[in-house]
Amino acid sequence: MRQVRRILRLAHEGVPHRQIALATGVGPSTVGDYVRRARAKGLSWPLPDELSDAALEGKLFKKPATPRHPRPLPQMAWVHQELKQPGVTLQLLWHEYLEEYPEGYRYTQFCEHYRRFRRKLAPSMRQVHRAGHKIFVDYSGKQPGIVDRTTGQLRRVELFVSVLGASSYVFAEATESQQLHDWIGSHVRMFQYFDGSVEVLVPDNLKSGVTRACPYEPGINRTYYEMAEHYGAVVIPARSGRAKDKAKVETSVLVAQRWILAALRNHTFFSLGELNAAIRDKLVVLNTRPMQRLGVSRQQQYEQLDRPALKPLPVARYELAEWSEAGVSIDYHVLVDRNFYSVPYQLVHERVEVRYSASCLEILFKGKRVASHTRLRGRGHYATCPEHMPAAHRAHAQWSPSRLIRWGEQTGPATGSLVAEILSALPHPEQGYRSCLGIMRLGKSYGERRLEAACERAHHLGSCRYRTVKNILSSGLDRQPLQDQLPHASPIPVHGNIRGADYYDRTTTC
Repeated sequence: MRQVRRILRLAHEGVPHRQIALATGVGPSTVGDYVRRARAKGLSWPLPDELSDAALEGKLFKKPATPRHPRPLPQMAWVHQELKQPGVTLQLLWHEYLEEYPEGYRYTQFCEHYRRFRRKLAPSMRQVHRAGHKIFVDYSGKQPGIVDRTTGQLRRVELFVSVLGASSYVFAEATESQQLHDWIGSHVRMFQYFDGSVEVLVPDNLKSGVTRACPYEPGINRTYYEMAEHYGAVVIPARSGRAKDKAKVETSVLVAQRWILAALRNHTFFSLGELNAAIRDKLVVLNTRPMQRLGVSRQQQYEQLDRPALKPLPVARYELAEWSEAGVSIDYHVLVDRNFYSVPYQLVHERVEVRYSASCLEILFKGKRVASHTRLRGRGHYATCPEHMPAAHRAHAQWSPSRLIRWGEQTGPATGSLVAEILSALPHPEQGYRSCLGIMRLGKSYGERRLEAACERAHHLGSCRYRTVKNILSSGLDRQPLQDQLPHASPIPVHGNIRGADYYDRTTTC
């Protein structure tokens, strides 16, 4: 408008239009048009001081607007909320708007008004989230603290925060750490708090949840994947360094820090239970407080949007189970948490997967379960299933001292007595199992009658050993009568040349 003012001043001074055009760099016809417009509006030089550039432009160039009947504007907050419903589009909402206001805005202007409204919202709310579709989860960078009653030292703990995408309904709790058991436990309690499950979980690239960060094929922790599958959800992590992928929870973390942690800054807590009880109270306040831009609370949005769309929870809560890999040793056992568990002996030297919970342990080979055991406590204990053992090992494992003695007694009393003597002579009866099994094999080779006779001779010799019985049988001594079974010998005749026992008695020779 500075050029317009200069043209009007020069024209008032009587300068020809052609010279004014050369001085201002506009065409002569434009100079004449500006002068005619000023005269038509009754403007003369000098212009009034209160006449601003905008007012001057309005007087010279703007045409008076023709009066129109005002069109009703749609409730854009309502439009924004309805778009979160499954299958709802702007075109559908525009048709519903026209049914109520036939003289309303056309589709292009309807969309433009909505875009203007959306630009006024916070950046984290620019995405349109479908009801019951996503839960965003993260940990707060600012940590609450617990005071040790004994030492008075402050110990920092973690704050887990999650939020439903459509309603912005928030869940938060304190945990000891970000380790796998706390991470999974917070998710289980989160699903209970929301009273339902969703289709997609969106975490950060925390090691407890994501083993390999990748924008295309991220690696998901096996336990986390199993937990999500239990609740009918999938895990799609946010991309590394892309906070907008989880902008909803980033905002919710900030809200939790302000309305929960800051609100509890003057309180002292001595246990995790006390802290979480206070956090639950503050969650009620946070979720029922109206949001500034939308004018409704998170609780109201949850009841209207997310709760009807959430999947029902499974009957049983997820039980934490960890996964690991193990190698099968030559004794067909795997070592898990300092205890040993058997697998079929055919898997010796193979690598297997182990899934273990607080009560149960499962072993899988190439995705197929091959063994299941009750979880052992302590260390150095064995869990062995007989069907996992080779036939020879199984037969050996089924023997016991009483059973071996019963077998020996079936062969004969001398055999049973010899077996009992072998087992009782050793510090541990198991140390005599091999000897007893060897004697059983001798019975199959030589027959039970000869074995019974050999055991009787071994008793007579005072050598209750497998080696003694074997030597008796191999040499055929079991067929010879014992000393006390020989015919009675005649007494030695009396003769002067035959020395008796008294001859060798020193007391009589002295």
